[in-house]
Amino acid sequence: MKEDVFDVIVIGGGPAGMMASGRAAEMGAGVLLLEKNPDLGRKLLLTGKGRSNITRAEFNPKEMVKKYGKEGDFLLYPLSVFGPKETIEFFENMGLGVKVERGKRIFPESDSALDVLRVLIEYLKKGKVEVMTKAEVREIISSGNRIEKVVLKDSRKVTAKNYVICTGGKSYPVTGSTGQGYLWLEKLGHTVTKLRPALVPLKIKENWPKAAQGLSLKNVELTVFQNNKKKDSRFGEMLFTHFGVSGPIVLDLSRGIAELLEKGEVKLVLDLKPALNFETLDKRVKSDFSKYSNKLFKNSLDDLLPQKMIPVMIDLSLINPEKRVNGITKEERQKLVKLLKGLEMQVSGLLGFENAIVTSGGVSLKEIDAKTMKSKIIENLFLAGEIINLHGPTGGYNLQQSWSTGHLAGESAAKL
Repeated sequence: MKEDVFDVIVIGGGPAGMMASGRAAEMGAGVLLLEKNPDLGRKLLLTGKGRSNITRAEFNPKEMVKKYGKEGDFLLYPLSVFGPKETIEFFENMGLGVKVERGKRIFPESDSALDVLRVLIEYLKKGKVEVMTKAEVREIISSGNRIEKVVLKDSRKVTAKNYVICTGGKSYPVTGSTGQGYLWLEKLGHTVTKLRPALVPLKIKENWPKAAQGLSLKNVELTVFQNNKKKDSRFGEMLFTHFGVSGPIVLDLSRGIAELLEKGEVKLVLDLKPALNFETLDKRVKSDFSKYSNKLFKNSLDDLLPQKMIPVMIDLSLINPEKRVNGITKEERQKLVKLLKGLEMQVSGLLGFENAIVTSGGVSLKEIDAKTMKSKIIENLFLAGEIINLHGPTGGYNLQQSWSTGHLAGESAAKL
């Protein structure tokens, strides 16, 4: 670097930071991107189990924002400027083909998050963004309501007209998201709402999920209860683990469960056969029992349940596994049906930030202008990505939030 003065300095080389840097450069700004890791996009490479679910085929911003909870309306403008349609066009114009999968999820045709990262790095090169890796920020120095300079760990100082902070949340700290950005922003006068791990697996008090670990269930319904009141539910896919439960519907429910656990106990009720009501399922079980009437109970459930689930259901039903099916009473059969429709689990906790996909909470949206992503407290500061108090469920929502807010923050930082 000839001179450490830039039009825009972006801190954080994740999805939002790379998009913000590239867009600011495209607008003609001289941009410096600071990343403390030796390379860019570490967390991006983990998205979509390494395949990178870049967005979703939902092209109506009003429908899209509903999935981000009570804070979702904030995203209406960013999505209308750079939503899923623009995201797809951006990647396709950069030579990356995309495909739509089940549930409107959009992935690169190559199924590789590495290809998504390559496109973003190419975007930075195209804009002549100066990228500094292993550049850990020690301090952000401000005067009045403006940032004056950034001091790096090696004591080097860099200055810009405008700054964009995209340092992510606290989830997956191994990728560099340690929550440091929240501390800087609080020091600058911003409010950071309560931080909780979100899109995170759940620990269960009972031991039986361990017996079913590795089993993935599709088309099941999971309902959350507190004080016998239904709080939320999801239909879809879940997974049993050695500590409890995971999978898409569990991750999507985890944010609400984290909040509920602060008030008291939380119970999950799993419906293994949500397409059938009690009476219809009872008839189905009765029919299976007629078919296998001379078999032992433990050998009669193959048509009804996956293999790993059978010993669990036998234990919980309290029916003798060695009992012949024709000897099972109506009460015993209906107890089994009740279990199939309402398998209960007590939540003992969440796995924590090290296993969370995103962070719930962040910089208060009241302190950010949704039309520009500009801070209402520091006049030359812009914010984007997971650091703000806004996240969605699994399925491309969180990457789209990063693309939309990053694009808008970069453009605004270059213009204003």
